[in-house]
Amino acid sequence: KELEQMAKEQDKESEKQALLREVENHKKQMLSNQAAWRKANLACKIAIDNSEKDQLLQGRDSVRQRKTTKESLAESASNITESLMGISRMMSQQVQQSEETVQTLANSSRTILEANEEFKSMSGTIQLGRKLITKYNRRELTDKLLIFLALALFLATVLYILKKRLFPFL
Repeated sequence: KELEQMAKEQDKESEKQALLREVENHKKQMLSNQAAWRKANLACKIAIDNSEKDQLLQGRDSVRQRKTTKESLAESASNITESLMGISRMMSQQVQQSEETVQTLANSSRTILEANEEFKSMSGTIQLGRKLITKYNRRELTDKLLIFLALALFLATVLYILKKRLFPFL
């Protein structure tokens, strides 16, 4: 159907015709395969029916075979049950390991979140410290400037006093 749709959408007429021929070939092949499959299926049914008739006609030997078959079926059923129990135990172990893994992942996640919160608080503290250091550096500069101005004023006052006492006429 997709190939037929694609053929209908083709622009070139030659490509369209080639694809349509290919679609027809595929349809014919599918129909012949279906017919062959039906014939083979019917032949197999007839062969199975004939073999069942032969087994029914054999009589007592088949009863013995059925008993041994029942015993072997019971044994295979017990083997299968044991295998299923082993698989069940393995699955429960895997579930337990998965639970432990999930718990470990939850603990790791919690630890990572706690570390992240601690880093955020440390980051805030570091930024506050940086601001304080910058502020103290400005104050230190201001203090040095005031000390320099006070010293300059003191020296100017001393020079003024010396000038008035030593050189009163100037």
